[in-house]
Amino acid sequence: MACMVARSGRELQRYDNMGRRQVVGCIPYRFKNCSDGFNGDELEVLVITSQKGQAQGMMFPKGGWELDESVEEAASRESLEEAGVLGNVEDELGKWNFLSKRHGTFYEGFMFPLFVTKQLDLWPEKSVRQRIWMTVDEAREACRHWWMKEALDILVERHSSLQQLQKEELALSCSLS
Repeated sequence: MACMVARSGRELQRYDNMGRRQVVGCIPYRFKNCSDGFNGDELEVLVITSQKGQAQGMMFPKGGWELDESVEEAASRESLEEAGVLGNVEDELGKWNFLSKRHGTFYEGFMFPLFVTKQLDLWPEKSVRQRIWMTVDEAREACRHWWMKEALDILVERHSSLQQLQKEELALSCSLS
């Protein structure tokens, strides 16, 4: 297995035209397994602790978007570095401007869903973070960032709409048979 190390430093960091640091995050998700071993339709999401620990609250993986990568590559990298998961980055959930309490400056944050295909036993920030799979309701309660909660709500709405469309298509195909 190749050695994985988290990127650090701000040399390659992106900033928008107003001087706000640009960050990218992911909501890693999967479908909860049913008792019969098959995947159900209930979403589970993966939250992580900050590097300072669970007392600081839970959040989704996020970090700086760097000059040598696409926004999707940054989202995937942050999920690997901070949460130890790989998967498929899906269509952007949105863009938020938020105040960093630690730095006292505004950031521009982009959020994406990441459908998890692999969970690693070892990852770059394993020694400084915990990861926990939660229901959507649990994650909404535990997440400390309002803008990440809004992104979660958009993800849930997107999946609810998709499930409704699939049910309607199934009903239509059955009625035509």
